[in-house]
Amino acid sequence: MAKPTRFTPELVEEYTRKGYWNTTTLSDICARNAREYPDKEALVDSRKRLTWAQVDDQVDRLAQGLVETGFNKDDLIVTQLPNYAELYLWRIASERAGTLWLPALRSWRHTEMGYLLKTVKAAGIVILSRFKGFDFLSMIKELQLDLPHLRQILVAGDDNGRDNKSLKEILEKPVDKQALEKVLQRRKAAATEFSLVLPTTGTTGLPKFVEHPICTRMNLGRAYAKIFRLTGDDIVGALSPTSGGPNVVAYLAAPQVGAKIVMLETFDAVEALRLIEREKITVVCAVPAQLAMMLQHPDIFHYDLSSVRLWHSAGAALPYNIGVELEDKIGGTVVQSMGAADWGSGIVASPEDARQVRLQTAGKPIPGSEIKLVNSEGMEVPAGETGEITGRGAGCASGYYLDERATLHAWAEDGWIRFGDLGKLDAGGNLIVVGRKKDIIIRGGQNIYPGEVESLLIEHPGVAGAAVVGIPDPVMGERACAFLALKKGQSITFDEVKTFLKSKNIASYKLPEKIEIINEIPLAGDQKTDKKLLRKRFLESEAGRQQAQAGPAGRPGGGQV
Repeated sequence: MAKPTRFTPELVEEYTRKGYWNTTTLSDICARNAREYPDKEALVDSRKRLTWAQVDDQVDRLAQGLVETGFNKDDLIVTQLPNYAELYLWRIASERAGTLWLPALRSWRHTEMGYLLKTVKAAGIVILSRFKGFDFLSMIKELQLDLPHLRQILVAGDDNGRDNKSLKEILEKPVDKQALEKVLQRRKAAATEFSLVLPTTGTTGLPKFVEHPICTRMNLGRAYAKIFRLTGDDIVGALSPTSGGPNVVAYLAAPQVGAKIVMLETFDAVEALRLIEREKITVVCAVPAQLAMMLQHPDIFHYDLSSVRLWHSAGAALPYNIGVELEDKIGGTVVQSMGAADWGSGIVASPEDARQVRLQTAGKPIPGSEIKLVNSEGMEVPAGETGEITGRGAGCASGYYLDERATLHAWAEDGWIRFGDLGKLDAGGNLIVVGRKKDIIIRGGQNIYPGEVESLLIEHPGVAGAAVVGIPDPVMGERACAFLALKKGQSITFDEVKTFLKSKNIASYKLPEKIEIINEIPLAGDQKTDKKLLRKRFLESEAGRQQAQAGPAGRPGGGQV
């Protein structure tokens, strides 16, 4: 049984008594929707359009395939696919068949996938043979040589190669409902078990893997459905990767009200705009970079986006001016939310909140969860002061998969876990995120919070994206370097950056002391700015400049006339 590491009978009793947890699973919701709305369209991707009855039938076929392929209860199967319907179907089928599911980023290659498959002892993996020019099958076959526990490779699409199980064949095989139900009664996951394992998407090192019990995810979905006032008439667009994007509304909230889910295969601004127009999407779920790319596309006004009532941004802080432009130029309401894979729960603004709250804060924790801000000693900081965000509650994860030591280290005895993010609370108790703890720049003993400076830089009319990074300095310890991605046809000088920031009345020690113009801001995990990569690029570039100045023999001034 996939028993959550941290959960005790007392904790289960408490959150059940308070009404945050119940016995309903996502598999139950799928079966209910098939009974109540059999012909209502439920799930759409670039290749399929499925009703709720068809979704439930395909989930049964996948569950039957899991059993017949020889996977045992609690075996973990990884999926590395684009945003295909099969990803979501697999999630529900895993609950129904009692297996565990871990979605991996499609951008991961040998290093990340080898580490993942070995660490979680994956029994199987679902991939495409090839996609966007990359041979996924060859990669996994190569890795499998050192992974004796990886028993089965399942291939989606038409080309499954030799000796590999075909997902298409599994989905085409009819189900013996009566026989399958007898088997699944012994295997299906209970709400207080976990079926989902998520990789963390941090910007340093290799990921950890987090248990997410069904009851906590269902609680999260119910809360978002209520806050966003979702109904069965909504059409929810999932634009970001299933493995790491803001997907609570699409995959957990929408099914609970019978709303349609529309998946974008891989993100492209034009394809996203076309999808919104074609499917008449009412709730768009995306990371800030995706919203910015759509908004800044020169053809955005060629598309009818009037169906959108809600733009849901998560994964990173949304620049204020992007939110304002979306609302004023396109229409709809912008709301932000924040979570952490390790924590599991959510902090979210309400569509009814004032613009200042929706666009400059992450909002408040969902009912049943709580946060507090603490200093380096773990003591709660006074209201209005910056501290590290910690959280606990009924929406939370239950620990790190197969790593009890890391679980004990991360979670305090009373259930609190540190996010690694810094924030402060406004007068209304809404959370303002100021940046990652590890990204603080300490210049001559003074703290610079990169998020504060980045949010100002992005307000410049010529700037499309900004990242402020600390670079080593022999005198001050660190200095701030601003990496800027500019809008098409724009240019900017260092003096213009300083003048603009001074007009915002920030302290002079927070001003960047270098700028670097780059084509785009790199992302780690498809959401967060990869500051480790930016810092590495800067140091390599600086070393190259110094070498060029020194000349071929390392002589100062060598090579100069």
